[in-house]
Amino acid sequence: MGDKGYDSWHVRRELTRRRVLPVISRRGEPDIRGLGKLCYVIEQTFALLHQFKRLAIRWERRLDLHDSLVSLAATLICWRRLNKPTP
Repeated sequence: MGDKGYDSWHVRRELTRRRVLPVISRRGEPDIRGLGKLCYVIEQTFALLHQFKRLAIRWERRLDLHDSLVSLAATLICWRRLNKPTP
């Protein structure tokens, strides 16, 4: 999913090549309804992951270590959300 900034045939062709259905608003046409709500979730997730400095600035050269740190960060984010005290 993407906004009008990603509307180019290069992006659409690459997504199609990878068997991904592109849901991108076209320039000069009305926006896709509800796209903002879905994009907000994705942007919020990236913001939460970037709270962990080691993930925001990738120091790890090995991909397996970086993937492990992303999994650990996602686990911590979920754990904090689930253990949030209810008012």
